[in-house]
Amino acid sequence: MPEQTEPPSPRTPLGPAATAHPAPRRRVDAVLFDFHGTLAQVEDPVSWVLAAAAACGVTLERPRATVLADRLVTAGRAGGPLPARVPPRLAEVWGDRDLYPDAHRAAYTGLAATVDAGVAGLADALYDRLLRPEGWVPYADTADTLRALRAAGVPVALVSNIGFDIRPLFAAWGIAELIDAYALSYEVGRCKPDPAIFLRACGMLGVDPERTLMVGDTPADAGAVHAGCATLVLPAAEPGRANGLAAVLDLAEVTRA
Repeated sequence: MPEQTEPPSPRTPLGPAATAHPAPRRRVDAVLFDFHGTLAQVEDPVSWVLAAAAACGVTLERPRATVLADRLVTAGRAGGPLPARVPPRLAEVWGDRDLYPDAHRAAYTGLAATVDAGVAGLADALYDRLLRPEGWVPYADTADTLRALRAAGVPVALVSNIGFDIRPLFAAWGIAELIDAYALSYEVGRCKPDPAIFLRACGMLGVDPERTLMVGDTPADAGAVHAGCATLVLPAAEPGRANGLAAVLDLAEVTRA
């Protein structure tokens, strides 16, 4: 009887296959969150237009508001899809919109003004709605996720390309105490995906980027990998729904309440 031998080792085109071992899980000491599309979403476009018109003293019929909303979103709405075309006269402020508050306002009121709405002052009222907590809807799992991280002692920072202060929004929603730091592009002078803005956020928290998780919804958020952070990209959900943020707690090994 022939001697028994060990089965041959599996091979790859480059030689013997390496034994499969699970990759070690990276430790998460802190979490960075994007704002829009990750923790909150702008209100639906028709409600946005109706509220802005009301602030101008005009009551719009819903069918007219719906048509205007479609045209305004196409022209370019902060928190909405990027405009298909930016008029040359707005090119400079558009390029600087996330670095200077005045440029941010000028860019979006300028885009809104390209739509003939027939309501005096509507472009400014639409922008002012963006600055109010009523103009945004936090995702259904935002507060619970932030509270779980706080209870576990995991610090949190907001990293956002934005031209205005979002701190008052979190205060109005009653969750400001759950955010430890804000790295906002217009304050930092850098925009995602520049690694500098992620490194600044880590510095604010006093944490190692290699032990930090960045959570967002766009390729710009994924730029955090160049700063050494792990990255989780979640598709943005509709306003008011859960946005899959429970995955953050799993990655940070935080027990859910």
